[in-house]
Amino acid sequence: MVGPVNTPRTLASLAAELGVSRTTVSNAYNRPDQLSESLRARILAAAERAGYPGPDPTARSLRTRHAGALGVLLTEDLTYAFEDQASLEFMSGVSVACSGRDTSMLLVPAGAETQGDGRAAALVNQAAVDGFIVYSVAADDPFLAAVRGRGVPTVVCDQPADGHDLTFVGIDDREAVRPAVRALVDAGHRRVGVLCIRLAREPNNGPVGPERLAAAQMHVQRSRVEGALAELAAAGVVGVPVVERHINTPETARDAARELLDAHPDLTAVVCTTDSMALGVLDVAGERGLDVPGDLSVTGFDGIPRAVSRGVTTVVQPSREKGLASGRALFALLDGEEPPRRRLLGTRFRPGRTVAPPR
Repeated sequence: MVGPVNTPRTLASLAAELGVSRTTVSNAYNRPDQLSESLRARILAAAERAGYPGPDPTARSLRTRHAGALGVLLTEDLTYAFEDQASLEFMSGVSVACSGRDTSMLLVPAGAETQGDGRAAALVNQAAVDGFIVYSVAADDPFLAAVRGRGVPTVVCDQPADGHDLTFVGIDDREAVRPAVRALVDAGHRRVGVLCIRLAREPNNGPVGPERLAAAQMHVQRSRVEGALAELAAAGVVGVPVVERHINTPETARDAARELLDAHPDLTAVVCTTDSMALGVLDVAGERGLDVPGDLSVTGFDGIPRAVSRGVTTVVQPSREKGLASGRALFALLDGEEPPRRRLLGTRFRPGRTVAPPR
């Protein structure tokens, strides 16, 4: 025997039951100042008894052209975004900017794999948001093009760093990495390798040549590698091997470290453009019985808690402040203000226990 079907209550059915207009019911939720306290209380009590949740937020956003949400476009899949400490700190900063604004945060994952223009436009266009924060995507990413096509206020954080007229928040990655590399040079290292994560949307899991580096559309990683090579070149160190991994996970970091050390067993130091890569080097060094820093010195970049707790010599970047500054800049645009077109935040070098003179 089939039981009775519960028909979902709507704004119209509730209005008919109470003998008021649909606008009156809507005002009870969206414009309470338009109703008396007693009438609003009667409408909300009847809605609760009937199981009516309130006006459809999608319909409301179409009518008012206000979604009450910020879109955060990520270059990574959602699973990675919630595992990577730097990404978590960034999103924490955005959430702080949203507090007190009756605004939520909608994550739009671009993903690490190359996407077609059609899928990117579909995902971006269906996002009910008032504006976007584009967090670290390639300059030629179709998701970025789709966001620009929406014509809503947009702030770029990290990358692309140039080639556009959007409000930008980030750091000077090329200069920020140099103190870490200088620590290796000052310690006497001249046989140095570099590990980085993806430089472009097209995957490359292996050595990086000059042509790929020069054409790289992922400006953050390109700038860190270029900064490291420039600092080494100033000390007369050339022919530095660079190994890249497209996906940034603990497994790929360890795999990249093995490839670099197998191909260049004479290396005495490794510069890593992320702390996750540096942690991978520490793991592989442990597997092989190499002492860090006695046999191999290592530097990282980001300043995530796991790396700091393991004593990695690294560059600490303000991930949370990036999110907060990006959120505030976007709210300024939404409020009709003009925030600084380009804001660079500071970084600091944090000496650890992973750099010492070569044997």
